[in-house]
Amino acid sequence: MISFLYFLIALALLILVHEFGHFLVARLFNIKVLTFSIGFGKKLLRFTRGETEYAISAVPMGGYVKLLGESPDEEVSEEDKPRSFSHKPPYVRILVALAGPLFNVLLALFVFYLVSIIGYNVPSARVGKVAENTPAQAAGIRAGDIIVKIDGKEVKEFLDIASTMDQAKGDTVSVTLDRNGSPVDLTIKPMTIEEKDIFGEPYKRRILGVERSDEVIKRRQNPAQAVGLALHMTWEYSRITVVGIVKIIQGTISPKNIGGPVLIFQEASKRAKKGIGDFVFFFALISINLGIINLLPIPVLDGGHILFNAIEIVIRRKISQRVQEVAQTVGLVILLMIMVFAFYNDFDRIFDFGKYFHGSK
Repeated sequence: MISFLYFLIALALLILVHEFGHFLVARLFNIKVLTFSIGFGKKLLRFTRGETEYAISAVPMGGYVKLLGESPDEEVSEEDKPRSFSHKPPYVRILVALAGPLFNVLLALFVFYLVSIIGYNVPSARVGKVAENTPAQAAGIRAGDIIVKIDGKEVKEFLDIASTMDQAKGDTVSVTLDRNGSPVDLTIKPMTIEEKDIFGEPYKRRILGVERSDEVIKRRQNPAQAVGLALHMTWEYSRITVVGIVKIIQGTISPKNIGGPVLIFQEASKRAKKGIGDFVFFFALISINLGIINLLPIPVLDGGHILFNAIEIVIRRKISQRVQEVAQTVGLVILLMIMVFAFYNDFDRIFDFGKYFHGSK
């Protein structure tokens, strides 16, 4: 129940920030905002402040900001035309559409910054297990040893081992251990293995053959360092999201990796059980995903609106209402198909539908 509550709060906050981006930029360009709703469908709670109605609606899987003149066929009085969305220049409409995804990415940046200052857990450099028939076993590394240095470079956490090994030159590396408070110096010849990255593509790396322990240490950055780390994390996870989408379109990654609300809820529940830090980190990743997915050039998404207005700038005339209506319908069908497929994948992970069609896996 607590996990579900976390999930709803996180979802509402992501939608709120996204729609607030649209709202703020629309107001900045003096566009009249008629409705600001969290959720779709029947309005459960509503109040009006100024010229805008604020609402919480029944279906919490989204939200919207309704602008005056948002639909090209909407009748707008001569008096209101200067504040109508459809009567603004295309670049203004692009900025309004872009603001929602941008605010989601900025939210992730802010979360990463806070986490960096407050502190986050990372696996320590203590060895949890030494794999069989590996260089580490041959050299005498034991479970419980702490790897202090590799080729003279300080190892502060377990992830430093992989990055240091990638940078190491020569056939052998020097390794300094802390064994029960006493230093132990070893010379080890790493082995090269082939693995697959998160996109399923093979790559080679050199390893010692040690596995992490359950021990974690807390890392904190000062405010200046946190800016750099937050920017790096936001850029890197945004890049990974974009590359992942491209590879799914190319067929390099199986569409089975597409997940919907059920998968998000399951992951959110796991993170919430591990602690608020893990949950907040996952929340930032979902915010990035939401922002980037909304930039896909599919009509009905923000990216579709950006594409249409960019075309108007190039051709220097408005796209006909008929073309826009057809595109919106096609975009809605595509979006519904993606949602159905995502839900199918979610429930397939739970119920293993494949066994009914192909026999047991």
